Amino acid sequence: MAMVRIVTDSVADIPPQVAQELGITIVPLYVRFGSEVYRDGVELSTEEFYRKLVTSGTLPVTSAPSPGEMSDIYDKLAGETDAILSIHVSSRMSAVCEVALQGKEQMKNKCRVEVVDSLSGGMGEGLTVIAAAKAARMGAKLDEVADMTRKAVPKAHVRMCFDTLEYLRKGGRIGRAQALIGSVLKVNPIVGTKDGEVQPFGRERSRAKAIDRLYEFAKSLPSIRELAVEHATTPDEAEALAQRLDAVFPREHIYISRVAPAVGVHVGPHVIGVAALES
Repeated sequence: MAMVRIVTDSVADIPPQVAQELGITIVPLYVRFGSEVYRDGVELSTEEFYRKLVTSGTLPVTSAPSPGEMSDIYDKLAGETDAILSIHVSSRMSAVCEVALQGKEQMKNKCRVEVVDSLSGGMGEGLTVIAAAKAARMGAKLDEVADMTRKAVPKAHVRMCFDTLEYLRKGGRIGRAQALIGSVLKVNPIVGTKDGEVQPFGRERSRAKAIDRLYEFAKSLPSIRELAVEHATTPDEAEALAQRLDAVFPREHIYISRVAPAVGVHVGPHVIGVAALES
């Protein structure tokens, strides 16, 4: 009996070595700077992306892979398994789920594919995917893994803080976080995902206070199954937060990941966040 294979997208921010260890297939989104198009994490590293984001005069845009690309990935995996679970970024934020469903219809090989909307992004999505991959490795069948994943969806949380709402505003993804703007774009907003959408969770006058809020949020959760700290360009700050979170959850089990270009486009280079999956 072949193992259930797990597919996700690059918005999940799963560290490459973790994806490799757990056998997770990551489908890249596209990042476009004017006429230049890159596959997220494949032709454009996270470092290069943030460098370009700051220096380029063009605001980048992101787009989903095509249904054809999804069906190619499923068809390839169908050579190794008869069951695929495809978990993706919130359908309220991106078209990836829709594309995955279309890709499933276009498959040439016989293989069962279940598509799950994570109703999240970043490592909120990522931790849900990691939990599914761990269950698949333990030999759980597709229905069990899919059921467990759907139950995990409302238990995944993300909180991110960054230094300006400018990118979120320019990228048109501000949604309800619009309420935070007021007259100052230079606040330290804290946003997260709720019901599949970006929502405001407050703002702080200083970055240190905003990071305290991230810590307090993780501390407020009654039981944590998986925990991650995310950053874009500030690894030392992320490590310091992970060390501090050791009081909540063992440091050696906290993932540190980079916020992918698909999210970075909207939050800018100084994002830091916490993602948790409750048990």
